[in-house]
Amino acid sequence: MKKTSGVRAKKFLPAITVIMPVLNEEAHLADSVQSILAQSYPNEIELIVALGPSHDDTNKIAKALAKKDKRIKLLDNPRGLTTVGLNAAIKIAKHDYIVRIDAHSEPEPNYFQDGIRILLEQDADEVGGIMQAKGRSAFQKAVAYAYTSRWGIGAASYHVGGKAGEAESAYLGIFKKSALERVGGYDEAIIRGEDWDLAQRIKRTGGKVWFSPELKVTYWPRGRFGRLVKQFYSTGVWRGDLTRRDLGAASRRYFVPPLAVLGILAGFTLLVFGQGLGNLRLLGIVPAAAYLLGVTLVAVLAAGLSLKSRLALVIALSAMHMSWGWGFLRGFVRGAAGTLDRSRVSQPKAKRS
Repeated sequence: MKKTSGVRAKKFLPAITVIMPVLNEEAHLADSVQSILAQSYPNEIELIVALGPSHDDTNKIAKALAKKDKRIKLLDNPRGLTTVGLNAAIKIAKHDYIVRIDAHSEPEPNYFQDGIRILLEQDADEVGGIMQAKGRSAFQKAVAYAYTSRWGIGAASYHVGGKAGEAESAYLGIFKKSALERVGGYDEAIIRGEDWDLAQRIKRTGGKVWFSPELKVTYWPRGRFGRLVKQFYSTGVWRGDLTRRDLGAASRRYFVPPLAVLGILAGFTLLVFGQGLGNLRLLGIVPAAAYLLGVTLVAVLAAGLSLKSRLALVIALSAMHMSWGWGFLRGFVRGAAGTLDRSRVSQPKAKRS
């Protein structure tokens, strides 16, 4: 596909509104905003930052950034929920094309220009690209590797790449505002997995959701074990809830972590309560041993990681799979019932994570 540039680009590429929900992001906000304002986009960019009740210096940083650049508008989001902040930003957006960027993310320099071009060329309602996870510490690098591995959080194209085409969902998303208004925006009752739910509703109304590997956004994942567990547990709970609401639309890969959790629990149950089974009781160790052998093999074969990060990868994969799987079971059986991502809501003032 040919890229549109110069005067012609300004004529054909429309002005856009970027929406960003923010909560406890003092370590990432300035870099994320800078990556937006520095985009090589030939038309107007409006940036609306929906500020939640942060416990760190996020709001102070946001006010300082807005004071320096008139393109930035600040919007109060007292409930702090992502979907509420996104909908409020969409409501006041000036332009007919919307780009979602989260404060943990930094789009590549041509992301907006290429994304809007592809949206228009494909006559899509939503376009997304690759979540390019990166890390700084050994543990965060391990988590980033897990994000981009089929053995980490699955084979979704926005994690591992693939050919351009219609997609199940999209990371973040570049939208026609009319499509968001047609489906009523984000579902504010959903706290995690709102992007997947939105994509399904867009498609059910005849809209097109498109993936393009040209589009890349750097994502900084959780860099601490406790926060990673909390994040993936809450994500699993909501995925389980969304799956039971629409079982036919769910990917089969969603069931792999919960089945692993059930297998390991069944094995431990056999070990503890299988006294009358003799040596058969020892078979209870097989599920856990097989799982640990598998994640260790993934870590050994992981390219580009230091020894320290490879060791951390065993821990990171186990934390992600087990917490997500247990959360999925809870959500599938009982529903999400307002489960929050406590890794962000309750985190204290801290350095990059």
